[in-house]
Amino acid sequence: MLLAVPLAPLVGSALAGIWGTAFGGNKIGRTGSSSLTILSVLLAFVLSALTFQAVVFDGAKFNETIYTWMVVGGLKMEVGFLIDSITAMMMCVVTFVSLMVHIYTMGYMEEDDGYNRFFSYISLFTFSMLMLVMSNNLLQLFFGWEAVGLVSYLLIGFYYKKPTAIFANLKAFLVNRVGDFGFILGIGLIAAYTGTLNYSEIFAKLPEIQNTQLPGTGWLLVTVTAICLFIGAMGKSAQFPLHAWLPDSMEGPTPISALIHAATMVTAGIFMVSRMSPLYELSDVALNFILVIGSITALFMGILGIIQNDIKRVIAYSTLSQLGYMTIALGVSAYSVSVFHLMTHAFFKALLFLGAGSVIMGMHHNQDIRWMGGVRKYMPITWITFLLGNLALIGTPFFSGFYSKDAIIEAVHASNLPAAGFANFAVLAGVFITAFYSFRLYFIVFHGKERYDHNPDAHHDDHHGHDDHGHGHDAKPHESPLVVTGPLVLLAIPSVVIGAIALMPMLFGDFFKGVIHVDGSKHGAMAELAEKIHGWVPMALHGFTAAPFWLALAGVVVSYVFYMVKPEIPAAIMAFSKKIGLYQVLEGKYGVDWVYENIFARGSRAFGTFFWKAGDQAIIDGAIVNGSWKLMAKFGQWVRGLQTGYLYHYALVMLLGIVALMTYFVWLNK
Repeated sequence: MLLAVPLAPLVGSALAGIWGTAFGGNKIGRTGSSSLTILSVLLAFVLSALTFQAVVFDGAKFNETIYTWMVVGGLKMEVGFLIDSITAMMMCVVTFVSLMVHIYTMGYMEEDDGYNRFFSYISLFTFSMLMLVMSNNLLQLFFGWEAVGLVSYLLIGFYYKKPTAIFANLKAFLVNRVGDFGFILGIGLIAAYTGTLNYSEIFAKLPEIQNTQLPGTGWLLVTVTAICLFIGAMGKSAQFPLHAWLPDSMEGPTPISALIHAATMVTAGIFMVSRMSPLYELSDVALNFILVIGSITALFMGILGIIQNDIKRVIAYSTLSQLGYMTIALGVSAYSVSVFHLMTHAFFKALLFLGAGSVIMGMHHNQDIRWMGGVRKYMPITWITFLLGNLALIGTPFFSGFYSKDAIIEAVHASNLPAAGFANFAVLAGVFITAFYSFRLYFIVFHGKERYDHNPDAHHDDHHGHDDHGHGHDAKPHESPLVVTGPLVLLAIPSVVIGAIALMPMLFGDFFKGVIHVDGSKHGAMAELAEKIHGWVPMALHGFTAAPFWLALAGVVVSYVFYMVKPEIPAAIMAFSKKIGLYQVLEGKYGVDWVYENIFARGSRAFGTFFWKAGDQAIIDGAIVNGSWKLMAKFGQWVRGLQTGYLYHYALVMLLGIVALMTYFVWLNK
């Protein structure tokens, strides 16, 4: 049964990718491709739900090797499954969100020429993510890690004839390689010092190496290993400064934005650090590093969301900020809170992305929010589900996002790590910023004056390959079909209720017992949380009196005033910020992209050109390869000159040789 969970999407992907495309003669067509992949992911979801039931309610556990690939010097390379509570939860979240995305895609990609290919890709993505979360060893984790990166490359560059899409998928691939270099170094250190890649065996050997120093340095081995592994998470989970690829990945179709940014790829780093909690608990240095990186990401990436005008990019920067919150929770050893936020975020962020896609469809594939407005009355289902997702995102009491987000804020407040002060400021400021840009988006799109007929190029903004659905240039927005709105409704339900249901079992029950390890003697955030939180109703009621609620409310009110009552205020602020250069800094994304493109990329190109011309052309080709044959040619010409063919020349040489030998022996005898 466990094998069927990842293999079902793989089979569906293979069938759609081979027999549903021109490669295999397109024998099953569009209906066959979509039906096969949806049924395969549905099967994976049903089996994941049964697995979750067996693990949580029946206490089932599974940790076995399925296949031994090779053994190298005692190091086993294996494929195996570790099924416990965190794995079962991730399996359900991944397959459910993926299923919603598959169904949604039938409507969103209906007119796209790459319809069958897209279904093959997203099903393959699901397989890759399931292999990652179900692994019981670092080798298989790395396989899934790289596989989701590869498929995301294909998905971001789905429109492979569009230059910006090609640039975006190459950027994502290269930035993730930087993180993966650190990740594989961390795996190598673990393999070198523990002799195993299996999680259980690694954790058993940690006490033996916890005081070991990395040779040639004063650093503890566990600190270096933990930081190296987290660098991998920085790339995959888009943490500063390896975040630059994620906003540009909006070049892909909207369904994959939901899939990559919600439950799957970007949360892989959060899952990995939580899984490796026994290692991270041994190093406060690593935890402080994680806390600082998460705080920077949560605060400064959220600020960038304020100035975005592309509906998908606003939500993308929201994802960056929320990933920062999850990382902050990891840094204060609140791993269960981080995973809890991962789960709640998966539902409401998938809802927001798919809701944005529905708006894009209704607006005839216009993505610029400046040419929207008043959409609420034309798209009522999209409007109400998007509003529910927004309320969950900003942490409204009783919504799922409130419970996980508020728990992170409380955990940071309870932490005694040196970086906790900055983190506390970041999470509180982030609450206001998140509420402001989220409701800026909401008010501009769904309320106010209708501006859709003012856009000079509404039907040219689409990169999806769709037509305008037969509507004119100034056609009114329209509600999306049931195949699109259905997944929105199904995602809205957990976005509202899942936080209240899962709060106590996941954070203070036995849900993660034996899975996530926290050293309570050094890191007491979770113990302090247990004293403050006594149930989902008291927590929500208390939330109305706490600072985060009032900060969120202030963000909503300010955005309403700015964009519904006094739009001249944000216009004046923008003009002033341009005058002092602040807007240019934000528009340039703090210069991170400039540094990558002008220093690293061009610098690498300059170094490459130098080594190519000086090293390859001048030294290797010029001096060694060409120089050697030229030297031999010269030598041959000189030797040829000695071979005259005249006997008296040879006789002279012989006489000279005799004279030389006689002179030598006379000198030797003296």
